[in-house]
Amino acid sequence: MEFTAQSIQVPSSRAVWVGRILSGLVILFLIFDGAIKLVPLDVVTETTAQLGYPGSAGFARFLGILTLVCTLLYANPRTAVLGAILLTGYLGGAIATHVRIGNPLFSHTLFGVYLGLMIWGGLYLRDPRIRALIPFIR
Repeated sequence: MEFTAQSIQVPSSRAVWVGRILSGLVILFLIFDGAIKLVPLDVVTETTAQLGYPGSAGFARFLGILTLVCTLLYANPRTAVLGAILLTGYLGGAIATHVRIGNPLFSHTLFGVYLGLMIWGGLYLRDPRIRALIPFIR
């Protein structure tokens, strides 16, 4: 898809700020999530094992690095779309894991959906290219 001046709508400054705030909240949460996996805290390795994955410190660190790399890509405006795509895949895996073990729907299973909506909503509000690509209103 080629972007032209007519196809890109300039978002209002209010929408841009709401998008930045949404994105900032997600970035802060994911940095925290990645950092506690790097340490890794006992709660991280225990929870990882309960979810059916290796409960080792090495696996937790791998997940932490993966989370932080994807988050840094999302935080950088030049690579934000790639970061959003990668984070969507990562969250999809988390959702599938929670479905597989039968965790509660609204608190655990759909948490990845909530984060994904914040990721793409924040990007949609702050990036006119995404608004042109996904036009909700014409």
